[in-house]
Amino acid sequence: MIEGFEILANQSSGVVSSLQNIPGLYWIIIGGSMLASWLTGMMLKRRFSEYSQIPVQVTGREVAERMLRDNGITDVKVLHTPGQLTDHYDPRNKTVNLSEPVYQMNSVAAAAVAAHECGHAVQHAKSYAWLTMRSKLVPVVGLSSKLMPWLLIGGIAFMSFSGNPMVLWVAVIAFAMTTLFAFITLPVEFDASKRAMAWMEGAGLASSMHQDRAKNALFWAAMTYVVAALASLAQLAYYLMILLGRRN
Repeated sequence: MIEGFEILANQSSGVVSSLQNIPGLYWIIIGGSMLASWLTGMMLKRRFSEYSQIPVQVTGREVAERMLRDNGITDVKVLHTPGQLTDHYDPRNKTVNLSEPVYQMNSVAAAAVAAHECGHAVQHAKSYAWLTMRSKLVPVVGLSSKLMPWLLIGGIAFMSFSGNPMVLWVAVIAFAMTTLFAFITLPVEFDASKRAMAWMEGAGLASSMHQDRAKNALFWAAMTYVVAALASLAQLAYYLMILLGRRN
């Protein structure tokens, strides 16, 4: 009995020790992720503001409607949504939602963003595999995101007191689903930009110089997803270190 208590005490001591040693790394991951996200977001806003001053002949709404029409898509509506950089395509009701500045403006930035969102509509129409996979994961990731914070806190506390990592494993699996979702999003976003740029070039919408600027704006928009995916992967690795550290 005494030996059993000693083993349990040693296990709990090892877990607590590992948890105490890793938090510094955790804050480095969180701080680095936040800094990278902030820098990328600032660069995106700067490029969007800069390229919003360069005019083209049509507004973002007209770009979207023309790109949809050229791709034979007639069942998707172009709507405006409040906010800035809130543009998105909703496959559930087949709508291209453009932020008010993009919807109304006739600039390189507005054209690039509108064409990018229509790129998602083209993906949907053509059953693009990565978009299909991403859409199927949305309900799972939505549930995982709601439960994950509580599972992580409870899992770490439960493992510290009992030495049982079961709850933390469930939390890590839930977190892994969100990480997978983040990485599946990358080819979806890059492909949408590729489709957008190909259409803009074929439609003769802008000069070669404007094409380069539109491509640069879309690059920084895509980088926000890259940063988010890498941050999620780093945090997942951190929680795995806690579990693997317990075994050591």
